[in-house]
Amino acid sequence: MKVIIFSAPSGAGKTTLVRHVLQSGLPLAFSVSACTRPIRQGEIHGKDYYFMTVPEFRKHIEQNDFVEWEEVYAGSFYGTLRSEISRIWDAGCHVLFDVDVKGGLSIKKQFDAKALAIFVKPPSVEELKRRLLARSTDSEEIIRQRIDKAAYELGFAPQFDCIVINDRLEDAQNESVELIRAFIST
Repeated sequence: MKVIIFSAPSGAGKTTLVRHVLQSGLPLAFSVSACTRPIRQGEIHGKDYYFMTVPEFRKHIEQNDFVEWEEVYAGSFYGTLRSEISRIWDAGCHVLFDVDVKGGLSIKKQFDAKALAIFVKPPSVEELKRRLLARSTDSEEIIRQRIDKAAYELGFAPQFDCIVINDRLEDAQNESVELIRAFIST
């Protein structure tokens, strides 16, 4: 079994691409990440994320329950539970990750040739800002932090196996499916 990693700056469209790939009929299952951020409207615990308090998350860190974890913003933790990978592989599927850039590189390093790491790149930082504003889920301060972080994260793109530029959504969706199809068939 293999792992497929989607990483991108916040707002680049990786979650939209992941949802499309999951509906493509490929033998994939989504790895639900754990996080300490507040639940957003429409999200479901155990489906979108495992929402935890900071003390709960820290307990999992101490017990070495994470494949990878990161304090993405001050007091805001995200991570991948080892139990998620086992659950998916036991079901006979390849694991599909939707993780931040550092988490993606950490997973790629651990799984090496069994991993395909895809970096989703926005057409520009200006377009990224427009998308974040259109989501209306974050304050202006959070959006500014995300834009600053995105500029930093874009520098990591060459360390990924592939870069998908999410300019035209349909093209990015098709390219993502074809990259994964080719990878899991080898």
